[in-house]
Amino acid sequence: MKEKEYVNAVPVNKAAGKIARGIAAAVIAVIAVCSSVAIVPAGHTGVVLTLGKVSSTSYQEGFHLKAPFIQQIEVMSNKIQVYETSATAVSKDLQSVSSNIAVNYKISSDQSAKIYQTIGREYESIILMPAVQESMKSVTAKYTAEELITERAVVGEEIKNTLENKVKDYGIIIEKFNIVNFDFSSEFNAAIEAKQVAEQNLLKTKTEQQQAIVIAEAEAKKKTIAAEAQAKATLTEANAQAEANNLLNNSLSELIIKYEQIEKWNGELPKVMSDAASLIDVGISDSAAPSGTGN
Repeated sequence: MKEKEYVNAVPVNKAAGKIARGIAAAVIAVIAVCSSVAIVPAGHTGVVLTLGKVSSTSYQEGFHLKAPFIQQIEVMSNKIQVYETSATAVSKDLQSVSSNIAVNYKISSDQSAKIYQTIGREYESIILMPAVQESMKSVTAKYTAEELITERAVVGEEIKNTLENKVKDYGIIIEKFNIVNFDFSSEFNAAIEAKQVAEQNLLKTKTEQQQAIVIAEAEAKKKTIAAEAQAKATLTEANAQAEANNLLNNSLSELIIKYEQIEKWNGELPKVMSDAASLIDVGISDSAAPSGTGN
């Protein structure tokens, strides 16, 4: 009885073994398929490692096939990243300068494999950080503290160019460099404020002087215009009077004058006689004299 049970158990064990081996093979096949597929996200580069060695070729974003169990993909971001930090430096006139800066940067997709191989993922702290500090110090030393304020855009652009030259060989690309603010010592800030107040007062004084000059010139011009108008009016009046007199003189004839004299005569002869001619010639001739008079 026992021998019969043993004989029947052998086929069952063999079938179970085949099923187990089939499942194991399927699992291994699935793992192999999964291991041979690589997907690189958008904005990233896939660095190919073959048995730990960095390959010369990299995968761009998308779907890729790789050798299972032999190759692995390390994903490196090529998106723009922001690095913010504070920096201290000394200006040309030996003023202490503290600043907050922000750097927009990214790593080159063509050099992602080199960066991973030579620097690793800590490229920000290993390369970018010291380069930023050194660039800030070297450029700030070229300008006075006042120039750092008045020519801030120029200073920022020069720092950006200096920083680009320091990190470009490492595959780091500087997109934008911003100086968030400059901060100086309290003594320097007080001196700047005093200078601004003095300049504002000077500007106010000059403005008031210019306004006074403008007002004086306006008043003088007003008086000149009034005097010219008065002189012109007087001349016009004099010319009119002269023209009237001239017209009157031209209109007076000898007959009109005699007529006016007769019109105004009251009929009385002058009481004072002289050898001079009569003031009024009444037109009476000697022949018209009274008959009672004679020699």
